Amino acid sequence: MTDANTSDDLLTVGLVSVSDRASTGVYTDQGIPALQEWLTRALTSPVRFETRLIPDEQTQIEAALMELCDSAGCDLVLTTGGTGPAPRDVTPDATTAVAHKLMPGFGEQMRQISLRFVPTAILSRQTGAIRGSTLILNLPGQPKSIKETLEGVKDADGNQLVPGIFAAVPYCIDLIGGPYIETDESVVKAFRPKSAIRAPR
Repeated sequence: MTDANTSDDLLTVGLVSVSDRASTGVYTDQGIPALQEWLTRALTSPVRFETRLIPDEQTQIEAALMELCDSAGCDLVLTTGGTGPAPRDVTPDATTAVAHKLMPGFGEQMRQISLRFVPTAILSRQTGAIRGSTLILNLPGQPKSIKETLEGVKDADGNQLVPGIFAAVPYCIDLIGGPYIETDESVVKAFRPKSAIRAPR
């Protein structure tokens, strides 16, 4: 049995904010802080972050994703920004280019969540993919939308109306050989088949 703080149990998450203006200092990046804040609340497992702030250049996004997956040892990479139809929105293109497997269900669910709020959610090209033993997910750029996408939509009584995508992330990472991730169920409850659930630490 491994100790709770061994490297086998440490989740390494790459956070990539894709923005021409934030990467050149025109304004302060909000994507990476929003992701870190949400993950810190949601995870009860130990976590380490690798952050990258880069412009909307496909070659640079591809290079960052490959480095985080292949060299930095990330189990999960979350990108924010660059997922729309504009000419310089190329994050999904870079993700697809470096992927070994596509996970389209993540993008489908992200659009379902966003459609609760805006009809333009159908313009989003967010997707999920696997490279090696790393799960890559393209998230929206706004902090509010990041939270909604990861956590889902709840009614005034706290009942889940639309599940967030993060509920499926821990089991996906189990299946591709990553660490066992536990969450704070008041934020998001990880779903696993009964046969895959371990006793709490």
